[in-house]
Amino acid sequence: METYPGISPRPLLLLFVFSLLFYAVHSSGVSTTKSLYDCDQCYRTKEHDISTTRNLHNPDEKDIDIIATYSDASGHVRLARLKMRGLSDSWIWENPTSGNNEYQKSSQELVESFQTDSRFEDNPKHSLDERYREENKVEIPRSSSMTPLKIKRLIMRQERRKARAAELTQENRESDNLIVSAAIEQTEGFDTTTKVKYSIWRREYENPNSDSTLKLMRDQIIMAKAYANIAKSKNKTILYEALVKHSSDSQQAIGRARSDTELQLGALDRAKAMGHVLSIAKDQLYDCLLVARKLRVMLQSTEDRVNGQKKRSAFLIQLAAKTVPRPLHCLPLQLAADYYLQGYHKKGNLDKEKIEDPSLYHYAIFSDNVLATSVVVNSTVQNAKEPEKHVFHIVTDKLNFAAMRMWFLTNPPSKVTIEVQNIDDFKWLNSSYCSVLRQLESARIKEYYFKANHPSSLSVGSDNLKYRNPKYLSMLNHLRFYLPEVYPKLNRILFLDDDIVVQRDLTPLWSIDLKGMVNGAVETCKESFHRFDKYLNFSNPLISKNFSPEACGWAFGMNIFDLKEWKKRNITGIYHRWQDMNEDRTLWKLGTLPPGLITFYNLTYPLDRGWHVLGLGYDPALNLTEIENAAVIHYNGNYKPWLNLAVSKYKSYWSKYVIFDNPYLRACNLSE
Repeated sequence: METYPGISPRPLLLLFVFSLLFYAVHSSGVSTTKSLYDCDQCYRTKEHDISTTRNLHNPDEKDIDIIATYSDASGHVRLARLKMRGLSDSWIWENPTSGNNEYQKSSQELVESFQTDSRFEDNPKHSLDERYREENKVEIPRSSSMTPLKIKRLIMRQERRKARAAELTQENRESDNLIVSAAIEQTEGFDTTTKVKYSIWRREYENPNSDSTLKLMRDQIIMAKAYANIAKSKNKTILYEALVKHSSDSQQAIGRARSDTELQLGALDRAKAMGHVLSIAKDQLYDCLLVARKLRVMLQSTEDRVNGQKKRSAFLIQLAAKTVPRPLHCLPLQLAADYYLQGYHKKGNLDKEKIEDPSLYHYAIFSDNVLATSVVVNSTVQNAKEPEKHVFHIVTDKLNFAAMRMWFLTNPPSKVTIEVQNIDDFKWLNSSYCSVLRQLESARIKEYYFKANHPSSLSVGSDNLKYRNPKYLSMLNHLRFYLPEVYPKLNRILFLDDDIVVQRDLTPLWSIDLKGMVNGAVETCKESFHRFDKYLNFSNPLISKNFSPEACGWAFGMNIFDLKEWKKRNITGIYHRWQDMNEDRTLWKLGTLPPGLITFYNLTYPLDRGWHVLGLGYDPALNLTEIENAAVIHYNGNYKPWLNLAVSKYKSYWSKYVIFDNPYLRACNLSE
């Protein structure tokens, strides 16, 4: 070794050794721990100074791997490897070379714990078993801040948790035992044999396989008919007779059954026999194109029969709606006979001053149905707050005038005034003035209604049948367009149909501001329903140029009319002009609503829907709450409340205003 003068070799050797140690320590990585201090803020300044000093002294120093210790959620101490540059300034550095034997021992335990946890993560089964065995032990997290008092509290807390868990487990076991016992008892008394259908009110809840045999037999009958036609065309007489016989037997076994439980005894045997015959027919007669052609013909004929049944059903419904039941035919006969026999025809109308007093509440009812008119009057009077201020103007035809007058003379509602008039007494209502009357007397209309071989008969379906109703021939139906002529001294009048029921006081209608309109009515359009294009022929230029197809329709049946504004705008003249243009029925079909929509176009004020609820004569799915809250309910449609066709759940709203203990009603067998 070379020596220098004045310098001893031993100090140089020691300096070299310490340099190597210093370099080895810094190049192999520094082990650090993040200690748990009571005051974390106390050491942040120190950490920051150490970190800053280290960076200043070694600006080009490489990133160092660091082993950090931390506690997980369960309290176990774990190790993690990370880079020094990824640490924040809040970490506290400790020198592993301090020679602290206790720290080295703790570090060794942490390493072993880290290795143990890593083994558990690599082997999930062993980890679960180990954790399960450790559940019954009290675990204490290794921390320098755990005092004996805290350890005792932790032990007590874990013991309480285990006791509560055992208590809940015991309760769950007891409840499970009770449920099992109840299920066993219910099962012992359960009868698994099916005697009737599972549900008698909702077919969708039935067993989906409850009609499998029934469907099979129906399919067999269809195939038997197809093969029978083929067998007959190929002179297979024996097979044809066998198919016809088994088809008849199967049809007899089915009867009116809707499920397998309703089939006759031996139906399954007949299905098996039919299957055997069909198998033979298939072997002898099957031809894909021929069978497909036969089935197509059968399908077409079935559709034709269904359409025919629909037409017959529509015709019968229309016929039933037009026909007067025997009790309703009996009632006017009895009343008319007593009207003349008892001398009521000599009595004049009373309270003529009230009849023409414009300050009172006036109603117009045009009807030939005595019972229906009585319900309208009774329901209005019973719900009126001041009945003495209400005046009813009833107009009927010559045939029913005596009966109508007799009814209200013998059954006068309390305090109200009732006037009954005969439409034939209106001398101004003649064919020279009234367009509709002139048209109704024409040979063309008579041919339309009374010729059985007319193309608008049953053969064309139900669409035109409803327009052949006799009510469209009656001038009572068109008299609503002549209100100022019928009541020249009145300013406002409320028009009511005879198929309505009043449920609230209607006097507020007279105080509604119609804002210059003539007609106050409830609109009936909802989305695309009941708009002008439903009633009018917009392919005709007269209609398309003057009206909008999207205009909203409204209801005839409860309408408040301003007769002063009516006269000012010459509403009757507008009605006559359009009726003359529709003499050939190309603008609209028969009825009063289409000409009403045209006549009062842009002259109708929409009332609140609560005043008038419609549809009780055709829609069985109306909202009952809306019906009960409505001021007027309307049985528009074929299912009138006095007919057997009536919707049963709506009939009570009408029948409660019928006086069933009246001697005339009892004599004609009219009852609830």
